[in-house]
Amino acid sequence: MTPDSLFVLDLMPSPNHGERRDGRAPDMIVLHYTGMPDAASALSWLCDPGSEVSAHYFVDEDGRITQLVPEARRAWHAGKAAWGGEADVNSASIGIEIVNPGHEFGYRAFPDEQIEAVIGLCLDIILRHGIAPHRVLGHSDVAPLRKTDPGELFPWVVLADAGVGHYVPPQPLGDPAGLALGAEGPAVRALQALLSVYGYDVAASGAFDEATEAVVRAFQRHFRPARIDGVADASTVRTLKRLIDALPDVAGEMLLA
Repeated sequence: MTPDSLFVLDLMPSPNHGERRDGRAPDMIVLHYTGMPDAASALSWLCDPGSEVSAHYFVDEDGRITQLVPEARRAWHAGKAAWGGEADVNSASIGIEIVNPGHEFGYRAFPDEQIEAVIGLCLDIILRHGIAPHRVLGHSDVAPLRKTDPGELFPWVVLADAGVGHYVPPQPLGDPAGLALGAEGPAVRALQALLSVYGYDVAASGAFDEATEAVVRAFQRHFRPARIDGVADASTVRTLKRLIDALPDVAGEMLLA
């Protein structure tokens, strides 16, 4: 294996990969945290054939980048996931694991050196593959029922300021009341439709079920982390509408009309 990016300092080939389905070229980046007690155990797990998980890149806390899987191959990082109607996220994406113990082992802020490395790597991938800003996502975005990474402490705004990802300043917090678990009706259906337009995998059923709550939490974790409660309050909905309005897609503007 040879490095795909000039930012790679180490190679540690993982056996956990396969062919991209139907020759699919990657047009997404999915960011993860490792969610293990330390970097060494996480790296070992990603390279263990018994784990059946991997990623293309591994970014340590000091900013050192290791490549595990060639970009041309389908790394096994997203699991059961979906985005924008794409059910095989692994075939459509490049996965980056970012060392952090995560919520289970002492979640903490990401060091500046690490974030600078993530930005550089992402910009390189974006330029080489023509990846759109709104296709740079967190694991929780594509698998909201299962995952919370990279989490509410991940500095998406810093990445956006550097040209990585899609972001708008979140609408300030206000009244916490809003659509919540158990709600039903046209307002819920409209919310689900908006989330689906942005890319989240949620059916416009009109029932605010557990899946919808998980998607709202994932949205808040990425775009409005000041309050992550799964309630679609005015701040959440207005932030979502502003993001859709900023998409390079007239479908979003038509839906908001």
